[in-house]
Amino acid sequence: MMELVFLLEEPSAKAMLESLLPRLLKEDIQYRCVPFEGKQDLEKQLTRKLRGYQNEQARFIVLRDQDSHPDCTAVKDKLRDLCAQSGRADRCLVRIACRELETFYLADLKAVEQALAIEGLATKQLRRKFRAPDRLSSPSKELKALTNQRYEKIVGSRAIGQYLDIDNDRSSSFRTLIAGIRRMEHELLESEA
Repeated sequence: MMELVFLLEEPSAKAMLESLLPRLLKEDIQYRCVPFEGKQDLEKQLTRKLRGYQNEQARFIVLRDQDSHPDCTAVKDKLRDLCAQSGRADRCLVRIACRELETFYLADLKAVEQALAIEGLATKQLRRKFRAPDRLSSPSKELKALTNQRYEKIVGSRAIGQYLDIDNDRSSSFRTLIAGIRRMEHELLESEA
């Protein structure tokens, strides 16, 4: 079975992906989103989960927030090492959301406007900080303030994921995630050919 397995830091990432992936993936590709209870839980269980996964054809995408860690590369390297310990590093891809998942939403205020029914939000995309939101130190606080506290992590992520522009390039970490998903999908399709 051609399957993409997403190993995620938190349930809000699952909510976003479950509403985004049906628009992105071909119907032949099955997907599964496995949320953990934070980054420590993800790191603690990652190797065991990968090692024990039964589908030998599966490809894995690990997604974690950078949060306040100063070195994105160090975070990525640590997760890659955990993947290597599973013996499945060749089937794994690690992606880091610059600062937080909410960066993806701030990069697409039109999607937030549609999902949360807040008129005029998309026009704020022209503001300097929303043109390159990967630089923001606390995207979740920024999004809550911008939406007058209407954004809630899981419900908001599910709603916004339905509208996110897959080709949006304002967030380099979102663009890199989408490119990685497409690459893994291509690998799966090639392995079946």
